[in-house]
Parts: sequence; C-alpha cells; structure tokens
Amino acid sequence: MFDNQATGKKFSRRGRTAAVAASIGGALLAVGIGITPAVAHASSSSRPATAPAAGSAAPGLGSDNLIQSDDFFQQGLIPVGATVDLTGKQALSACSGETTMRALTKGSAAAYAGVTWTFDSSGSLLTEAVADGSTDASAVSYENQLNKVVRGCQNEPAGHWYYGQGHAITVPAGGGNWYPAFNGDGKVSGGVAVIRSGHRFGIVELTGQPSDDPAYMKGMAAAAINRLTD
Repeated sequence: MFDNQATGKKFSRRGRTAAVAASIGGALLAVGIGITPAVAHASSSSRPATAPAAGSAAPGLGSDNLIQSDDFFQQGLIPVGATVDLTGKQALSACSGETTMRALTKGSAAAYAGVTWTFDSSGSLLTEAVADGSTDASAVSYENQLNKVVRGCQNEPAGHWYYGQGHAITVPAGGGNWYPAFNGDGKVSGGVAVIRSGHRFGIVELTGQPSDDPAYMKGMAAAAINRLTD
C-alpha cells in the first residue's frame, strides 16, 4: 500500500520528524507546557498559550481524545508545546513517510485528529494521528493496515533504524500493538504504537529515548488508547 519497503523512498527518522514540524499547515494552533491541546482554528497563526478550551470535531472526535501533557510525566518526558491538526493531513510515522491518515482512509473517516508534541530534551518528538472509522469493522481493517505498514520496517539493512518486535497491549478502553524503535547503532530510540478503541483507531510515534527501558512505549500506548475512547 505504501512504499515503505523501498529504501530510497524512506524518510530518515530525523528528516521525517523535522518535516512534520515544518510542513503542518492549515488549521493549527500551538499551545504550551502543561496545557491540553487546543482545538484547531482556521487560521495558521499562533495564539498565546493560555487555558484554551478543549475542542472537538464532529462527530465527537477531537483534541481531548489525543495524548495530553499529563500523560508524559510518568515516562520521563517534559512537554513544552503541541500542534494540533483536525484535518487528517499529518504524517503518520517515519515508516510511512509523508502518508497521512486522510490518505490511508481515502477521506472516508467520519473525523480526524492529530498532534505533534515537542519536549525539553533535544531530538525528542511525539506524533499522533487518529480517526473515527464509524464502525468497529472498519476500524479493525485500518488497524490491520497500520500494523502491516509498521511491520514492513522491522527488517532493515545494517546501519538503518528499524522497529523491533511487536507487543500486544489491552486496557479497558481498547487495545493495540506497540513496537520499540532502534537507531542505526542498534540502541533503543523511541517507538511506535498502533491503537484502537471501538470504532476509533490511530498511530502514535515517539522519537527519542526517555529511559533505557523500551517498555515506556507501552505506557504511551496505554495512555493514547484511554484518551481515544468515546
């Protein structure tokens, strides 16, 4: 489905995360540390980060269903800002290049939401893209497609970053799979998780290493699933 197998078409982790931060446009709003992501506005200009109201996009999926600043502290991350996108045009993951949730679903999802979080540590970035598939069956189908994309980046040439073995996770709100990520030297550096809660689904990717234990990605996946539930 995606050209994630072709080395020449892949984006490096550093290049992809830089591109995400630079290219997201349209309905965006920057917010500061300790504040939950605000609803996107039609203007691309930033507003002061002062207690924005939680927003939503019909039929009910919105910024409050995304990972919030409070979810990071147990993972050793200190968030400093977030950029929210409710258009589905945010890149999914390093493995999928610039493919978006809107492209994955061919624009057929009932609603979209996404966020890019930055942290006080250099080189750390988290992106999340979710959608409402309207039915559990469609959400399962997209969940399977996302897992297939991620698994396509588990076997890479020496010196390339790659995703490790997948681990299933189940919480009361739903479930999914999380995968540690390794840099070209074979050291743990973030991870990715494919998540689903009922008819909602998505993907979360963390660049950077908040601790030496790759299981921190399990904690991020659980937090994302719990937020995703309606």
